Amino acid sequence: MAETGHQRRVVFVVGSGRSGTSTMAVALRTLGLHVPQPEVPADDTNPKGFGEPQWAVDLHTELLRRANVQVSDARPSAWFDAGRLNTDDEVRERLATWLEHQFGQVTPLKGQSRAHGQELVVKDPRMAWFLGLWRSAAQRAQAVPAYVTMLRPVTEVVGSKQRYYAGRTGPTHADEVARTAAWVNMMLHTERSTRDQQRAFVRYADLLSDWTVPIHDLGRRFELATLRDATTNDVRAVHSFIDPGLRRVQLSWDDVDVPPALRVIAEETWEALDSLADEGGDSGSEAASAHATLDQLRTAYGDLYEDAEAMAQSTALAQRRAGRAEGRAEGRAHQAPGSSGSSGSSVADRVPHGVRAMVPPGVRQGLRRALGRQR
Repeated sequence: MAETGHQRRVVFVVGSGRSGTSTMAVALRTLGLHVPQPEVPADDTNPKGFGEPQWAVDLHTELLRRANVQVSDARPSAWFDAGRLNTDDEVRERLATWLEHQFGQVTPLKGQSRAHGQELVVKDPRMAWFLGLWRSAAQRAQAVPAYVTMLRPVTEVVGSKQRYYAGRTGPTHADEVARTAAWVNMMLHTERSTRDQQRAFVRYADLLSDWTVPIHDLGRRFELATLRDATTNDVRAVHSFIDPGLRRVQLSWDDVDVPPALRVIAEETWEALDSLADEGGDSGSEAASAHATLDQLRTAYGDLYEDAEAMAQSTALAQRRAGRAEGRAEGRAHQAPGSSGSSGSSVADRVPHGVRAMVPPGVRQGLRRALGRQR
């Protein structure tokens, strides 16, 4: 339980992957907010570090697997699948216990106020699927939750993912469409999930241009004592960490090929979200207009996706028939003397996960039954 007069706070950094969430989380950590340890180690895709608690990443990975949802999932229905776990009592207890424990892990340094160590930053792009769980855990820990949503143009996010995550053959048209759709789905629902909460929207470009402005604003809005009392050495360290060169991918719509209807929704989603990052953009009459636009876009995207699923029925059914045929062929191979065939390899196994996610749930379930699978 938090001591009287020293309010616990937890800052959740959310938004699409490759939009600057790591830069924000590491900057806040460098200035003194506590990132629960151990952290996910840096790698070639993010050599300066992720600022992500390994425990949280492992939990989210487990929950997404249980919900049959991927990190960048374009399906509007995926929010309902993941959302069911937000009310799972066992999961809620695990997370609440872990978060409570984190507040006791940091002892203020000499000369720091007792508020230090009571301010955490938790970041993982998977978190957006389970914000209800985190909000509940923060409340049980008597901590004030706040949300920082990082904003980066969708074309740059798609380009960055293609640069660092594409296979050896490079990105395809399907990759560009799926990643654009997943960005729209993620950002529209994240905005709705954090509405009416203590939150801020930060443009990645603004963070790189002069990080002191948006981060000072976060400290003021969220009443973060750690940022207020940051030392000169802390500030110098962030200056060394952040530079405009971190924005290595800058693509436009000339570089990303997606259907016109999806492009319109993505462009309008970006414009509405971008307006929320302006001074006063997330409050007052202008905010009400932006929120209404985002609600309309969320409905429009759901309709577009539903139409896409309907058009893909023939492809899904063809895959189902092929899976059945291959399953029968493998069964015959297993029965043949000296057969070494494996039932673990099928047409469905060779379809990329992003493509499988586009197949309507009912069809996927039928395909699994046809292949003798349980999930």
